[in-house]
Amino acid sequence: MEYNFDELIDRTNSGSVKWSKPDVLPMWVADMDFKTVPEVTEALTKRASHGVFGYAATPPSFYDAIANWWKKRHALQVEKDWIVATPGVMPALAAAVEALTSEGDKIIVQPPVYNHFFITVKQSHCELVENNLLYDNGNYQIDFEDLEQKAADPAVKLLLFSNPHNPAGRVWTKEELQRLGKICIHHNVVVLSDEIHSDLVHDDFTHVPFASLGEAYAKTSITFSSPSKTFNLAGLQVAYFFTENASFRSGIKAILTKWEMTMLNIFAIDSLIIAYEKGEYWLAHLKKYIYENYQYLTEFCRSHLPDLPIVPLQATYLVWLDCSALGMPSSVIIDRLLKHEQLWLQPGIKFGQAGDHFLRINIACPRLLLEEGLQRLEREYKRIRTA
Repeated sequence: MEYNFDELIDRTNSGSVKWSKPDVLPMWVADMDFKTVPEVTEALTKRASHGVFGYAATPPSFYDAIANWWKKRHALQVEKDWIVATPGVMPALAAAVEALTSEGDKIIVQPPVYNHFFITVKQSHCELVENNLLYDNGNYQIDFEDLEQKAADPAVKLLLFSNPHNPAGRVWTKEELQRLGKICIHHNVVVLSDEIHSDLVHDDFTHVPFASLGEAYAKTSITFSSPSKTFNLAGLQVAYFFTENASFRSGIKAILTKWEMTMLNIFAIDSLIIAYEKGEYWLAHLKKYIYENYQYLTEFCRSHLPDLPIVPLQATYLVWLDCSALGMPSSVIIDRLLKHEQLWLQPGIKFGQAGDHFLRINIACPRLLLEEGLQRLEREYKRIRTA
């Protein structure tokens, strides 16, 4: 079966968060402008035709699908009783923060990084500690010396870790993960590993699950994931976490129970099972299309935006563009793009102060929309350059 990722789908007036501004081309938030796996649509249509939408129990096949997926895709053996279903990665991660910390504890994040990490820490009773990534020659690395110093603080209890990295698109190597993990184990810091983008790693790179590094790593970490980014299912609110550590599991489940967040809806359950059982072929075609979009963007920027370097994309469909040469904060660039070109990108400042002077561009869209968005970006670039 071939899939038409060039199809233009009208998402206006559909309740879409991404397409919520009238007459604006949105390339900001991380959802795709593609239809999901056809078998998922068929399964949900069949479920809807039943007409009865009562409370749904999460069946064993849900956990089987997750375990089989991680074993087949990432060579990781996940026992079914390690898995806990949840409506979203961030609610589960917030519950983990609540369960594993006390007032006055500290949590490490590694900016520039997913903006909801900051929100979760801010809304907790904990203090944020920043271990900024090192940006050198267009690439990001972990500052291990700084991490060691900050993890040594007895008040530091958790590291919120983006693996693969959002927004920089880095795929961490096994050696990098081991070094990070050894620091955290030595200082009794639990790693909360957000691996929601693990299925969107591009050719020549391999996702290494943090829990795959060995028993010591698995028992001092929790992995969070979902099919939402992989198969464009975010609106169905389905996710899960898993950990070999029974104490971690029970503590987080207790918080989720307190928050009344332990039950999935019937569409969420079916979508995960079918996507993981039937979606591999679709995913292969999706990744090929996204990478071709990335190659198009790279050539366009090389020709038309020569002093705005692109951080190499190893994973995700989110491109990190270095706009330092424009000499203005990312929020100002975004405001100008909206005002002059009706183009909506994500300002790097959303991902921490270390992300300012960058823009994040979502390229998971039909090529025609990508071309239009880049042309709008070029026009504003020229306005700024000639001002």
